[in-house]
Amino acid sequence: KDYLNYDMKIIVNLQGDMPNINPKAIKDLIVYMEKGNCDIGTLASEFKSGSEIEDPNIVKVLVKEKMRVGMFSEAQDFIRVKTNTKYIPYHHIGIYAFTKEALLRYVSLKRTKKELDRNLEQLRALENNMKIHVGYTSSSPLSIDTEEDLKNIQELMKI
Repeated sequence: KDYLNYDMKIIVNLQGDMPNINPKAIKDLIVYMEKGNCDIGTLASEFKSGSEIEDPNIVKVLVKEKMRVGMFSEAQDFIRVKTNTKYIPYHHIGIYAFTKEALLRYVSLKRTKKELDRNLEQLRALENNMKIHVGYTSSSPLSIDTEEDLKNIQELMKI
């Protein structure tokens, strides 16, 4: 456990299925996390099309209020399948920033029933009263969840 000895305050987990995420959005998330307002931070954007909200491969984060650029809001839930809810859904972006203490706590927690049922690891944090704040970004990176998605990103990244 050598990593426990490092003097780091924020740890960023950038998931590899969104290779074209905006670097400015990552920096903005880190700056927000340094303020100490939450345990975990993540990002979300608008849906690019109506079909995205119906797609179970696209994780949705639910918040209480309409978001705008530079705004952070507390996550109320994460879902894959659209449901009727009083909360506003956004396209969740696969990045997490943890405080060092939050990451150490998170990895010590047992997986929850809701996490296993929905196959969404962030529910473990919510169900254990960890605060997740969601930052809004106008950038909506491609997510690679299917063979078609892979072909699209390969085409986009051709030099």
